[in-house]
Amino acid sequence: MYKLLLKPVLFQLDAEKSPPFCICPHPVAFPAPLVPSLFKAPLYRRSPGAQTRSIRAYLQNPVGLGAGLDKNAELVEELAQMGFGFIEIGTVTPQAQSGNDKPRLFRLPEDKALINRMGFNNDGVTEVARRLRKRHTDIIIGGNIGKNKFTPNENAVKDYILCFDGLFDVVDYFVVNVSSPNTPNLRELQEKGPLTHILQTLQARNREKRSPKPILLKIAPDLTDSQLDDIIDIVQATGISGVIAANTTVSRSGLRTAEPLIQSIGQGGLSGQPLKKRSTEVIRYLHQKSGGSFPIIGVGGIGSAEDALQKLEAGAALVQLYTGFIYEGPGLIKEINRAIVERNV
Repeated sequence: MYKLLLKPVLFQLDAEKSPPFCICPHPVAFPAPLVPSLFKAPLYRRSPGAQTRSIRAYLQNPVGLGAGLDKNAELVEELAQMGFGFIEIGTVTPQAQSGNDKPRLFRLPEDKALINRMGFNNDGVTEVARRLRKRHTDIIIGGNIGKNKFTPNENAVKDYILCFDGLFDVVDYFVVNVSSPNTPNLRELQEKGPLTHILQTLQARNREKRSPKPILLKIAPDLTDSQLDDIIDIVQATGISGVIAANTTVSRSGLRTAEPLIQSIGQGGLSGQPLKKRSTEVIRYLHQKSGGSFPIIGVGGIGSAEDALQKLEAGAALVQLYTGFIYEGPGLIKEINRAIVERNV
């Protein structure tokens, strides 16, 4: 239904206005009370394969929604109807911010890709936490946290602590985002010194809590092998729970979309099918070089069940969807879960 009826219409709309309506039975777009059930019945599938790895043991299935789509935790109830095993909200910053100037989200249909330069637009940690306190679904929620645009890098750790404290009681795990290309100088925080400081500080605060929560690090796909070696060292030294690989890329190589259009779009992070190969390479490198010593969540270019299986076979324990979900629709979740069960990955 999505690809035949909804997608052709919605892809005529401005890219930033249409994603929520492309993926879930939002009450504004679909007021009929039975629509969530109609979506959930054919799409949801509990995956026995989710029990095969320890990180997956408490999830309904290993297919999650990546950060960036439901930045403000406004669609958690509707998204939970789609059959996800977990949902990651954010990126959330301490103070609300409007993000970068529009237009800032662009479709590349020939490449099944998106370019975005959103800039951490969100309602701020206090408002996002308020919404999450009111939710009814018990789906696993991750909180993706970042710093405000005008917070200097030397003070960034304070922003991460504010978000950590503000969301602690309403999320199940945290993701530290230092890898978005759309906040000035943010990626400098991926360097070994500042990143170790941020993660050690968060871990110290985490240990102060009665029940500490998993903290993961989301990295860029543009890191060199030596930088990935540093990431392995940092994860092991700080004792965080794992890595999400990978965020959007600043590369524009190998695109089918006409070069003049790419040039006219300008800067931003590229996601979708062009990222598939590189994100899988990063997963495989981290898994092999670390000896599988920490879990990896694979994201980037998953537009089919086979794409997801490649991530899992490369060493990912879980996968997340975002751009592929927008292009392929909610049926992709069921396809991936069926393939995982059949392949016993």
